[in-house]
Amino acid sequence: MLVLSKKSKNSPSAVVRFVSKGDQVKDFDYFKTKDGFEFEIKEGQVLEEIRIHGHAIEKHLHDSHATLLLENGSANEAYALLEGLLLSSYRFTQHFSKPTTAVFTEVVIKADINEAQLTELHNMAKAVFKARDLVNTPVSHLNAEQLAQAVVEMGEEADFDVKVLEETQIETLKMGGLLAVNKGSIDPPTFTIAEYKPKNAKNKKPIVLVGKGVVYDTGGLSLKPTPGSMDTMKGDMAGAATMAAVIYLAALQKLPVHIVALLPATDNRPGGNAYAPGDVITMFDGTTVEVLNTDAEGRMILADALAYSKKFDPALVIDAATLTGAALRAIGTEASIIMGNAADSIFENLEQSANAVHERVVRFPFWDDYKKHMKSKIADLKNIGGPNAGMISAGKFLEHFVEAPYIHMDIAGPAWLDAPENYKGEGGTGAGIRLLYHFLKTNNI
Repeated sequence: MLVLSKKSKNSPSAVVRFVSKGDQVKDFDYFKTKDGFEFEIKEGQVLEEIRIHGHAIEKHLHDSHATLLLENGSANEAYALLEGLLLSSYRFTQHFSKPTTAVFTEVVIKADINEAQLTELHNMAKAVFKARDLVNTPVSHLNAEQLAQAVVEMGEEADFDVKVLEETQIETLKMGGLLAVNKGSIDPPTFTIAEYKPKNAKNKKPIVLVGKGVVYDTGGLSLKPTPGSMDTMKGDMAGAATMAAVIYLAALQKLPVHIVALLPATDNRPGGNAYAPGDVITMFDGTTVEVLNTDAEGRMILADALAYSKKFDPALVIDAATLTGAALRAIGTEASIIMGNAADSIFENLEQSANAVHERVVRFPFWDDYKKHMKSKIADLKNIGGPNAGMISAGKFLEHFVEAPYIHMDIAGPAWLDAPENYKGEGGTGAGIRLLYHFLKTNNI
């Protein structure tokens, strides 16, 4: 990862200057000199444009022996540029026999930005990169137990508590949804409980974050087609990666917020004892669920975790999941879909945070009319609705298991990109981390 500093012994080989809007330059321009590059960016641009300029600069310099000097610009402008630079510097090279390393290594800042902001940028990038690594890692190297171990290591580094429940403990708790999805796998499930509770926490009740941790999803007996579907399903645990990274970042930054993260994890395979369409499963809270599609597995494991959240008496529960293809089809990769029963003011604050970091969200209706989509003829609920409003009916299914104010985030669109897109990269993006961190940092719940 790039190093940000206020001082350096190295002479810069590239310079970025923020210039007056009146100067005769394009919104973003650069030219080659005998010593390197010079970049010019107009002051007062939209911050997202500046982040993308940061991406363009990193792309030019990545393979150069460059130390970059950043001059001028407001604190917000400098922050946005560095954010784009840092996030663009990510490369997933772990599985190359001879991985390459970047030679562009340092950014020296002479701008209106302080050390605390530089530390926050470093920590933000570390958190996003950890999530991207997890999402990009194939199931051959990241099963449920390995995902749990990765969270344990985050806790050790950032100083928050992590407890991993293994299969026998999950059986004792009677988490029927998680156990059912896991029945076709040769690897055991895990249920990870992470807690960051600083002494100066401003919230009396914790905020509980729940993340879907399906480390690989074949669809089970309701087998997915491939290519174009199953081949990217190593990324179906992006919700768990996001929530683990959020609590990790909050702890690194010592936010005065009490946070709990609940991460149910398994793969979903059509093994010899796999759960089947027509099965009736008894969940952790006693609710019975008729299984009509084994590819609607994410909501099965999330339901147990959401019901378990009651133990913490939370002020707010937020889940993140690559839950439905319907979300991707509805709004593409440009935003996450949010819905729930939390107060409008909380949704408004979340939307403000989304706009601030450009991880946009679209709020969908959450009327009780949609509950009827999930009624079963032989059990309390069924695990899939009809052909319409699939993302909303899935949200109403999950709401059944939550007693606290609730927000559901379907990140199926932005969590994975098939082609590179500016500083978001390609493959796992870490969608939702910057959004939720900003929300936790700026709001009192």
